[in-house]
Amino acid sequence: MTESNRNADSVRFVHSIPEAGRLLPSSSRWNSIELDFNFYPQSSSPAGYDFLPPKYSRSIDFNLTISDQSHFRRFIVLLVSIVVAILITILLINILLLRKHNNHHGSSKDITSALSKALLFFDAQKSGVFPKDSSVKFRGDSGLDDGNDAGGFINADLVGGFYDSGNNMKFSFPTAYTVTLLSWTVVEYHDKYADIDELEHIKDIIKWGSHYLLKLFHPSNATHSPILYSQVGSPGNDSTNAGNFFKDNDISCWQRPEDMNYPRPVSACDITAADLAGEIVAGMAAASLVFKQDQDFSHKLVQSAEELFNLVNKTGHSQRTFTSIDKCGGKARRYYNSSGYKDELVWSGMWLFFATGNVTYLDYATQNFASAEEEEVSSEIEVFSWDNKLSATAILLTRLRFFRDVGYPYETTLRAATNRIDLLMCSYTRKLKFPKTSGGLILLKPESSGPLQYAATASFLAKLYSDYLELMHSTSSNCGSAAFSIQTLTSFSWSQVKYILGDNPMKISYIVGYGQHFPTHVHHRSASIPWDGKWHTCEEGDNYWLKSTNPNPNTIVGAMVSGPDKNDLFLDDRSKNWFTEPSISSNAGLVAALVSLQDPPNHSSHLDAVNLGIDKNGLFQNIQFVPSNS
Repeated sequence: MTESNRNADSVRFVHSIPEAGRLLPSSSRWNSIELDFNFYPQSSSPAGYDFLPPKYSRSIDFNLTISDQSHFRRFIVLLVSIVVAILITILLINILLLRKHNNHHGSSKDITSALSKALLFFDAQKSGVFPKDSSVKFRGDSGLDDGNDAGGFINADLVGGFYDSGNNMKFSFPTAYTVTLLSWTVVEYHDKYADIDELEHIKDIIKWGSHYLLKLFHPSNATHSPILYSQVGSPGNDSTNAGNFFKDNDISCWQRPEDMNYPRPVSACDITAADLAGEIVAGMAAASLVFKQDQDFSHKLVQSAEELFNLVNKTGHSQRTFTSIDKCGGKARRYYNSSGYKDELVWSGMWLFFATGNVTYLDYATQNFASAEEEEVSSEIEVFSWDNKLSATAILLTRLRFFRDVGYPYETTLRAATNRIDLLMCSYTRKLKFPKTSGGLILLKPESSGPLQYAATASFLAKLYSDYLELMHSTSSNCGSAAFSIQTLTSFSWSQVKYILGDNPMKISYIVGYGQHFPTHVHHRSASIPWDGKWHTCEEGDNYWLKSTNPNPNTIVGAMVSGPDKNDLFLDDRSKNWFTEPSISSNAGLVAALVSLQDPPNHSSHLDAVNLGIDKNGLFQNIQFVPSNS
């Protein structure tokens, strides 16, 4: 077949390249396959090309003759229709699967609304000079003299921080835990926060708490030893000053914080209060990752955290829980009685490692993890809360094992941590260990009130771990003979959050301001007393506002109350704080659960294989390498 006996456009050549697996256009018949559908006169060129040198690809002349072009056209139309139908079917199946994946358990819109509201609660809990542009309109400046009554310790500037719950006390221990947990969620899920325009909001909350943490630690100088401030305000149970028990204080007086004029004593500790020190270290270290762009503030947080960590670890066998020391945590014992201190120390070691990249802190965390487990009391095992951080630390160690293969000498502890987490996930998803209410709420501490706080952190850990597994391209894991999947973890996580949002036998949302039916008699001083420009006495508050059957005049939006009892019964009664009181530590767990379940943004700033809205390398930004000590 030659140029002289055929129109140049009569033949279409394509070149077959076996290695590429595709057809390429060609101007040379020797590097092509000629597809001739016999629409033009046939060529008289030789049919065989066996004489060609081996280095050339063979060209084959397909002599396909179409006798009836109308049948051919119908065939082409039918073929194209089948291909299009298959493509549309595949597209619809993928859309349905995606919709099922995203909406099977709940609405992202509902989660976004609940999350935005949950963050507002922290704005309502702010102490100190209240922001003028706050959306919370029933709060003002308060606690401006906090720190001036430090007893035998030096007076300090302790203005700021958060009121703990419905009373006017400020506890350092749960405040530090709150800062740590909220910071963790930002490092992991900052794309999600940004996508719903809440990133700057939560960073403001964390900064408010971080500034206060910096005030709680006073290093030693020429006149005094290191000091940790554990509490501002008093419930009146100070055993060293029993005569003050019946005087006005933060428990006996039902009064807005703006109206306080009773003494606000300060509780302080020496450096042997290891759990308090450890949680403050963790909070400062975790927050430093959130504010990495603000280098001065981030450096200040890391510097203080390292100094405090090194000081407390020099105390050795003198280390104790802060609530075992009367002057330090005696007043907090009724509310935040710490069951151990080693979990806070390994927790703080992990956060310092992430904040600095210094493997000395990883050494500490891994070398002391087993002894911290030995200290763990039975009622706190597998419960992540202000009191116990071992399960959360195990998650962090497992994250390190999954995404940073650090090897020897850490692998043994990291593998043990992963085994612990797998057992924890099995305990969440199976009914063999923890009971559930008839409405489906897991009871991690069946004999305690306030079950929602523990269910919320369990929901967070389950969803976070499922994200880790998915980033590993794993669909499941196991704990011995039992197994769990990403789907079962996600289902458990959703079940607890849906219960909190209103899918429960009482048909009530336990987040104030969310849904059509939520608690209106919240045990909260600021919410229950009108913001009317008047000064209200303690007697007035106790005799009228506390005991009033009317709904609160102010809606404490976003507050998660303590929740129901083990029979799913809830009483919306202001005087029954075991049902209706919120706290910052509980809400921190709620925020963590909600953001973990929030849909990921359409476009992530991180090039992960799976877009889950999680920053796979966020915790590792300061880790350059981990040397082997083999």
